[in-house]
Amino acid sequence: MTVPIPVYSDVTKEDPFIRVLLVEDDEDDYMLTKAFVSARENANIRLDWVDSYELGLAAVASQQHDVYLIDYRLGSSTGIDLIQEAFQMDCHAPMILLTGQDDLAVDQSALEKGAADYLVKGRIDAQLLGRSIRYALRQAGVLAEVAQKENKYRSLFERSIDAIFVASNDLRFQDANPSVERLLGYSRDELQKLNPARLFANLDQLRELRLNVREYSQIKDFETVLLDRNGRKIVCLISVWAVEDVAGRPEWYQGIVRDISEQKRAQRELIMAEKLTMTGKIARSIAHEVRNPLTNLSLALEQLKDELATDDEYITMFTDIIGRNIDRIGQLITEMLNSSKHRELERNKQDFNAVVKSTLQLVSDRVKLKQMRLKTSFSTRNCIALIDRDQVKTALLNILVNAVEAMKDGEGILEVSTSCTDDDQVCVEITDNGGGISDADRQRLFDPFFTGKSGGMGLGLTATQNIMKSHKGTIEVESTLGIGTTFRLYFPK
Repeated sequence: MTVPIPVYSDVTKEDPFIRVLLVEDDEDDYMLTKAFVSARENANIRLDWVDSYELGLAAVASQQHDVYLIDYRLGSSTGIDLIQEAFQMDCHAPMILLTGQDDLAVDQSALEKGAADYLVKGRIDAQLLGRSIRYALRQAGVLAEVAQKENKYRSLFERSIDAIFVASNDLRFQDANPSVERLLGYSRDELQKLNPARLFANLDQLRELRLNVREYSQIKDFETVLLDRNGRKIVCLISVWAVEDVAGRPEWYQGIVRDISEQKRAQRELIMAEKLTMTGKIARSIAHEVRNPLTNLSLALEQLKDELATDDEYITMFTDIIGRNIDRIGQLITEMLNSSKHRELERNKQDFNAVVKSTLQLVSDRVKLKQMRLKTSFSTRNCIALIDRDQVKTALLNILVNAVEAMKDGEGILEVSTSCTDDDQVCVEITDNGGGISDADRQRLFDPFFTGKSGGMGLGLTATQNIMKSHKGTIEVESTLGIGTTFRLYFPK
C-alpha cells in the first residue's frame, strides 16, 4: 500500500498558475508566506506546503511544481542538503533558499549547490517574493534552453567525423572531440597538457600558423605535417578562427583538422602512373625506331667481320668496340621496356623477414669490401604477406645498392629494419648515412633516366616504383643533405 504525501494545497493540477512548493517546518512561517503569495501582484502564484525534509524530498521527486521555496533549517538537515539531493535526482526546477539570518557563507554555499536565489525571511515582502519566484522561473527556462542548445552542439562536436578542437590564445588545446583523439593518438586530457610543438614535424610551420591566426584572427586550409603519438607523419589541412569577446578581442580559438594523407598519396600515385604510362609509350616508340637499324648494324658488322682480315688486331679492336656498343644499346632498350612495363605478379604467401634477409645477402659482400657496417632489426610479429618474392627482392636490391654507393668507404652505416603496421601492411626501412638528397632531386627521384651516379642509367628506382605499384604498395623517402636518406617500402599483406 502506497502512503500519499501530505501536501497542503489550495490548487488543482488544472490551474494555469505558477505552482510553488514551500518546504517549511514552522506553520507560522507558512501562514506568513501564504499571505505574501495571496497579495494581488502574486495572483498567478499558487502555493503548496510540506513540513519536513523527508516529505519535501518526496514531493521534489514527484516533480509536480515549478518553483521550490526551501527553509534553511529542516530538523537535523538543512535546505542546502535538500537542494543538493534534488539536483542529484535530476530535478531542474529552480529552488530558492529561505533563512532567518543574513549569512554570506550560507548564501555562497546555497548558490554553489545550485540554488536560484537566497532570501532572508525578515526582509521578505509580497513584491520581493513574487519577483524572486518569477525571476527564478524565467532564469530556469533560459538555462534549460541554453543547456538544450549546448547538448545539441556538444553532440555535433562529439560525433563529428572531422577533427574539431578548441584552443587558447597560444593555441594550446582546451578541448578536442574523439576524432582528434583518433587522428593524433592522444586522449583529451593528454592533449590539454601537451605542448603543440610536439605535434609539428616542422616548427617553422607552427610559428607561421600562430602568426597568421594572431594577425588575421583566422586561417583556412593551412597545409602542414603533424606527428601522431607514435611519430607517424600525417599530412593535414588546418583551419582556425577566433571567437571574440564583447569588446571584439579574440577570447579563444576553434579549429578543424583534416587528414589529407591518403589524398596526397593518391595524387602521387596518379602522377607516377602517368609518368610510367608515358615512359612506356616512349620506350616502345624508341624500341621500334632503334631496334630495326640496330639489327641492320649488327648484321652489317657480322658481314664486315667475314670480309675483313681477322688476324689484324687493329681491325678486331674496332669491330669489338662496335659489337659491344650494339649490345649495350640493345640492353638499354630492354631495361627501359622492363622498367616501364606493368609487372605480372606471381603472388605467394612469403615471410617478409626472410625475403629481406635473402636480399641483404646479395649486397653483403659489397658492404664488407667497402668496410661498412650493417645494422638489422627484424619484426617479431607475424609478417607473412602475399607478394611476388623475386620482384620484391629486385625492388629492395635497387635501393640497397644505391644506399651502399651513396656512402663513403669505411664510414658507411647501412640500417635495415622490418615492421608490421596495425593496418595490415608490412614495411621495410632502409637508412644510410650518405650525402643525402636535395628536395629538388627528391621530387625527381623516380623519374626515368634521372640519376646522380656516373655511368648509371637512372632506371633502377623507376623499376622499383613500378614493382611497388603492381603490389599496390607505397614508398616514403626522407633525406637530409649531409646526414643521409631513409626509404620506407610498405606492402599490403
